[in-house]
Amino acid sequence: MTAHSSAVDRSGPRDTTSAAAARDLTKTYGTGDTAVPALRGVTADFGRATFTAVMGPSGSGKSTFMHCLAGLDRPTGGHAYIGGQDISVLGDRELTRVRRDRVGFVFQSFNLLPTLTAEQNILLPLDLAGRRADPARLAAVVGSLAIGDRLGHRPAELSGGQQQRVAIARALVTEPEVVFADEPTGALDSHTAATLLSFLRRSCRELGQTIVMVTHDPIAASYADRALLLSDGLIVDELREPTADAVLGAMRRLAA
Repeated sequence: MTAHSSAVDRSGPRDTTSAAAARDLTKTYGTGDTAVPALRGVTADFGRATFTAVMGPSGSGKSTFMHCLAGLDRPTGGHAYIGGQDISVLGDRELTRVRRDRVGFVFQSFNLLPTLTAEQNILLPLDLAGRRADPARLAAVVGSLAIGDRLGHRPAELSGGQQQRVAIARALVTEPEVVFADEPTGALDSHTAATLLSFLRRSCRELGQTIVMVTHDPIAASYADRALLLSDGLIVDELREPTADAVLGAMRRLAA
């Protein structure tokens, strides 16, 4: 993977093993004297069935990067790809369809609808798309997350960890090409966080899922296959099979 270079690669993903990719991605907020560059030319590939942690100091551009890559925000320049399709050139309607059919999202705030049961929340994206759930997929996801006995409960009747597991099930049941998770363990205790991270790792191995997770936590990053470190809108380091200590050391070097 090329993090950044003077010779920019403007081609799409190099092969079909990329579930998501970025090419010279830039994002600037504001104009003129008030312009703030959040991304300054990011190029990266995310292979299928891989788990990537995206890290960096506050203001490094990690959440902006994920939002542009996922189609939640439009880049100022460059290209974002989902499964080889350049989503940065799509109109609003096409982009909505990509987000609905090919991408899953997990947020720290869960975003569950309080009037629906856990099962109804899980199936909501499929209902909105007019699709039926694959019973085997639903059973595998619900079973792996150990929420089978909570499907009839509404969010207020679930613990924070259970709500987050429902949110993850909702993201996975549609069989998206890639799941984007924004600080998914930030509101959880350490035991619940470890359980969820273990499941995300297993979902790559057993369900073939691709996961891109923004996190500030070196322990969370250690569950990933690799960690990308951003600073000032650029990828400045990449760690393969990261350990918490290695990530912490890399973060300290960035702060030095």
